[in-house]
Amino acid sequence: MLKITFMGAGSTVFAKNVLGDTMLAPALCEAEIALYDIDSARLEESFLVLDKINSKYNENKATIKKYLGVDQRKDALRGAKFVINAIQVGGYEPCTVIDFEIPKKYGLQQTIGDTLGIGGIFRALRTIHVLKDFAADMEEVCPDCLFLNYTNPMAMLSGYMQRYTNVNTVGLCHSVQVCSKSILDEVGLTDVEIGKELIAGINHMGWLLEIYDKNGNDLYPEIRRRAAEKNASEKHHNMVRFEYIKNFGYYCTESSEHNAEYNYFYIKSKYPELIERYNIPLDEYPRRCVNQIANWAKQKEELLNGGDINHTRSHEYASRIMEAVVTNTPYKIGGNVLNDGGFITNLPREACVEVPCLVDGNGVTPCHVGALPVQLAAMNMTNINPQLLTIEAARTQKKEHIYQAAMLDPHTGSELSIDEIVKMCDELFEAHEKAGYPIF
Repeated sequence: MLKITFMGAGSTVFAKNVLGDTMLAPALCEAEIALYDIDSARLEESFLVLDKINSKYNENKATIKKYLGVDQRKDALRGAKFVINAIQVGGYEPCTVIDFEIPKKYGLQQTIGDTLGIGGIFRALRTIHVLKDFAADMEEVCPDCLFLNYTNPMAMLSGYMQRYTNVNTVGLCHSVQVCSKSILDEVGLTDVEIGKELIAGINHMGWLLEIYDKNGNDLYPEIRRRAAEKNASEKHHNMVRFEYIKNFGYYCTESSEHNAEYNYFYIKSKYPELIERYNIPLDEYPRRCVNQIANWAKQKEELLNGGDINHTRSHEYASRIMEAVVTNTPYKIGGNVLNDGGFITNLPREACVEVPCLVDGNGVTPCHVGALPVQLAAMNMTNINPQLLTIEAARTQKKEHIYQAAMLDPHTGSELSIDEIVKMCDELFEAHEKAGYPIF
């Protein structure tokens, strides 16, 4: 029987989307589904939700099993063909709070802090600490599995797994498949049918390199014109990405609140007026966490007390990938893979890059893109440098690499002195240790 393991199954809404999708796929609907988490209450909630979907939509064809805690982790993984990773090490409290509150003491403000910046660096380190154990278990009990990583920071976690474990890993993000449609909607080209697109770069800073309509007309000239007009005439949520179009020529995959902290330009203590000018939501991720926790409490009450559960197949890649592998039916994705094949020729071969990939019975095969426009590769390199140093810190367990990653992080390095960076990193390191989430 086909076995699918979901690590971090306490992420109930996401587990519902991904595993609900598998129950709607004929090639996957009879799978054994192993739910793994370290939180018994959250695990039970996810089981109840998925059991209802299995009954309502799948005639109970799937076999759903629960696995709680480290002692049951190997059993959850044993024999799995696919392992989906959606863990959040340390949760909102204490770790996200630590990631935001300690840097604030040094005058360092963040928006999301889950991909880059000082928050992204420490989120990566505490998560890789756990993934090392996952990898050892997978190498032992499901050595041929495909590991589908959804956890951020995507490039650092996927890059570590791809370089320093024997686990076949691809990183998956929601932003690629909605990128082209989102920019057309934002600039009022809602009726245009997309004929061709090309997206490549790194996670959360992938570039929409080409976009044509179904008749082969290049849409970029009109996109650039409309984006410039919109930024000049109104406040909106996508101003940073539109500034990318103005200054670098191309739109990128991830949102403006994310990209505001991936560079030197927008969150600057010397120029506080930029926050309002570019409509940047500081502390956005902690705010979202609080709201999501409250919303889930309400939704859980409804679902687990007789409320109806509905599901239609989502836009998430996971079920499509598994379906393509099992049936040997080609499917195209934007995947995060190691650049060891020189898929993007002007980025390092050690980098984790986001490129078009073909998925079929052979697994995930990345496609050659070539060279990015030099200004886009330069922007990506400002993010790749701290990514590689964070991975090196996790591998070597040397604190100097943490310092170096933070020094070379665009936002951190442009705001703080080296002495402040070292002191802040030491304080973050100690806070994680005290909270029970060690970095090394």
